[in-house]
Amino acid sequence: MNSGMVAVRGGRFRMGADDGYPEEAPAHLVEVDDFLIDSCAVTNAEFARFVAATGHVTVAEMVPSAADYPGALPETLFAGSLVFQKTKAPVNTRDWSQWWSLRPGANWRNPYGPGSSIDGLEAHPVVHVAYADALAHAVWAGKDLPTEAEFEFAARGGLEGATYAWGEVFRPDGRHMANTWQGKFPFKNSLEDGWEATAPVGSFPANGYGLHDMIGNVWEWTQDWFRPGFDGDAGKACCVPKNPRGPVAGTLDPSAPIPQRVLKGGSFLCAPSYCKRYRPAARHAESIDTSTCHIGFRCVVRGSF
Repeated sequence: MNSGMVAVRGGRFRMGADDGYPEEAPAHLVEVDDFLIDSCAVTNAEFARFVAATGHVTVAEMVPSAADYPGALPETLFAGSLVFQKTKAPVNTRDWSQWWSLRPGANWRNPYGPGSSIDGLEAHPVVHVAYADALAHAVWAGKDLPTEAEFEFAARGGLEGATYAWGEVFRPDGRHMANTWQGKFPFKNSLEDGWEATAPVGSFPANGYGLHDMIGNVWEWTQDWFRPGFDGDAGKACCVPKNPRGPVAGTLDPSAPIPQRVLKGGSFLCAPSYCKRYRPAARHAESIDTSTCHIGFRCVVRGSF
């Protein structure tokens, strides 16, 4: 599927949720202007064209500088990226190291490390991209990364306050509407939706705005710096935030050693038994230097149309 752009008319909506995870609250009014947004996440084929044209080297393909990670053991400083691997049995789901490993040689071309490739995955979303990689592609394409508010507004597809991108029922009439995990995370995936990991973009129904995979498949980078939760409603119509871009870097959580941006949308690893973040209101903090096998992105162009 070609990831053309869809025009989204701006408007006012209630962002976040009061009945989800703590970092989603409180639900609050926000206003966004018109924008165009990619109908699908950027694919391996599209990212390959960008790399061929620019020679871009992703963060995962570069050996980290010891100066940037004081105290790090030399043997931990290698080019690589985080890869998910199912466990063989139930584990403590508070310990993500049970299923994530920093794998040498894992990158967008080799999603599971040396010996793996994206042959046959050209229509799948590109993964193992850090924030800088996503932004570089967007700039090259004459676009930008969405803000958190823009992404959530688009993900809701015109359904104010709906739990999912298509309504209130996760599987209407038993139909899978997004690429998520079925079964007991992280050791048993029944594959009822047909996919173990990423699916080709556009494999699942579009939302009301004609956008695919706004929840599920891969988490997606947004511009906003992360902080837990939101400010409440201003109480006056004149004071509803317009085109918010989150906090400035200086106000971030000082306990986070690396600055974090907001991811939106959930991924193929979101499971009812573990992580119910396959919802427009859901959000997740991710360090800007991090890439994984379940993080991708899409782009926007702002302005009237």
